[in-house]
Amino acid sequence: QVQLVESGGDLVQPGGSLRLSCEATGSGVSFLGLGWYRQAPGKQRELVALVSANGNTKYSDSVKGRFTISRDTAKAAGYLQMNNLQPEDTAVYYCNLLVRGPPQEYWGRGTQVTVSS
Repeated sequence: QVQLVESGGDLVQPGGSLRLSCEATGSGVSFLGLGWYRQAPGKQRELVALVSANGNTKYSDSVKGRFTISRDTAKAAGYLQMNNLQPEDTAVYYCNLLVRGPPQEYWGRGTQVTVSS
């Protein structure tokens, strides 16, 4: 079965940076798209960024100009470079991978990002 391994979450001060990784394990994975979502305490899960197989990206207004999503289709992996982190970015970040043949969706277990002084 396909599993997603997330890493990169940490405790950082405001203005700091982190790079999150999400990599699929298992054979036969064909990348279609990947999204990063986050869920802060007391709030609903929200979309942060999306990337398609051809590299097209989309970001939520709250992270535009600060976060960059990327992907490695050969590895069925995705990344989220987060710069100028702010306390409101504190959340558990989840990756979501969409694969082909037929389309199927997988979720990572989440990685904690805490931004605090």
